[in-house]
Amino acid sequence: MLTETEGKNAVKLARATIESFLEAKGDFEPPLGDFNLSPVFAEKRGVFVTLTEHGLLRGCIGHPYPDSALEEAIVGSAISAATQDPRFPPVGKEEMKDIVVEVTVLTPPEKIDAIPEELPELIEIGRHGLIVKQGFYQGLLLPQVAPENNFDALDFLSHTCMKAGLSPDAWLTGAEVYWFEGQIFKEMEAGGEVFEEKF
Repeated sequence: MLTETEGKNAVKLARATIESFLEAKGDFEPPLGDFNLSPVFAEKRGVFVTLTEHGLLRGCIGHPYPDSALEEAIVGSAISAATQDPRFPPVGKEEMKDIVVEVTVLTPPEKIDAIPEELPELIEIGRHGLIVKQGFYQGLLLPQVAPENNFDALDFLSHTCMKAGLSPDAWLTGAEVYWFEGQIFKEMEAGGEVFEEKF
């Protein structure tokens, strides 16, 4: 688990990265030296960076698996969320004054060891995020997605399947379901104080 200070630094690093990248026009150096980052930032962690503008999603990309150091994962995810989310045009530099930055640090995903019919009883809304996989298809929804959209466990499973490009009941018909937990840090307002969000 990250401390409050580490969580604040994670969000500040994500914002500073995006702002520096949009300013740099090509010659970009991650602003890692601007922060007194604790050793946890050198540990391999999964992470997602989410951007919202006036309460609406503006970009969300991340690393589901702990395949790189947390600081590198934050830098890469922040740039990708701002410039490479295929659902949205790239963020403009002037937009950053209206964009709230959120960082979710993930536990490693684990396959849920249960028969499909038992899955809805096991999933805790607000605690678990889900990954559904079948063949080349994979979809992920973060833990905060379910409470933010008033999903129950069935809705959450169905929407994760659809995110993967599968039918809503794929979790019942052979798709693999994994769960993970996330620690969520976000700005109260664009560029404002950072708090840990709990559901």
